Amino acid sequence: MSKQHLVFIINPKSGVDRQKAVQEAIDNTLDQNKFTYEIQHTRYAKHGTELAREAADKGAYAVVAVGGDGSVNDIVNGIIGTDTALAVIPKGSGNGMARTMEIPMNEREAIEVINRGNTLMMDMGYANDRLFISNAGVAFDALISRKFAKSTRRGFAMYSWLVTKHMWTYNEWDWHITIDGKTIKEKAFIVCVANCKQFGYNFQIAPDASWTDGLFDLIIIRKFPKLLGGMLVYRAMNGTLTKSPYVDHYRGKDITIFHPELRLMQTDGDAHACENKIRFTIKPAAQKIIIP
Repeated sequence: MSKQHLVFIINPKSGVDRQKAVQEAIDNTLDQNKFTYEIQHTRYAKHGTELAREAADKGAYAVVAVGGDGSVNDIVNGIIGTDTALAVIPKGSGNGMARTMEIPMNEREAIEVINRGNTLMMDMGYANDRLFISNAGVAFDALISRKFAKSTRRGFAMYSWLVTKHMWTYNEWDWHITIDGKTIKEKAFIVCVANCKQFGYNFQIAPDASWTDGLFDLIIIRKFPKLLGGMLVYRAMNGTLTKSPYVDHYRGKDITIFHPELRLMQTDGDAHACENKIRFTIKPAAQKIIIP
């Protein structure tokens, strides 16, 4: 039986120690009777997409994204529409997608998942033409994504500090939202279109979301008394956010969000400029992924 080829794509920003840990995990854990492999490193923004596309063109069985949600997003952009599977070794800050998929944070355990080779076809989201895997948002989460990207420090403590600092001064907008033809007008703190359950750090923005049901979960956190922010965070951490009286939960395939001053959004935790009207569409069973 011929061996299947894996291409590991590592973001060097993850640090030398992490790269060593990944190499050791491959040496000690990868089933080399089943797989051949190579390791490539990204050198600039979106380089992961180019490397993944090359791997798929050469017939790789899977591309392994070694990084966070942003790295995973880059890889999927390179392999979508091909037979090449996605695998993940979580090395980002929040790792929302890997946590949703229950992919272990430990390198060796993540490679054991690849060895076992269970696959599933997962849905993909599009914000206008921009692909996203986990979630996309246009309000407070987009602001925090931008602030976090500019921060020199990473990790949960920094993320929490940014959320706490900016929550008190954030001005909610009146959003115009259409979901499968139904119109909603709401003054909202967060408007999140979710394909997977969480932002990362086990903060479950859409605890009931499924990446195989062909539907988005639309989560709207309406304007709330800021003193209750801690309670909303607590609910998000224990998976009961949608039970809050300040949260509306919808499901649908086709969502449009509009605000005349909208200029910033986030997809999979990366902030970027956008139009003032965004249409979100879902492509069911669009990408093969290796899961536990």
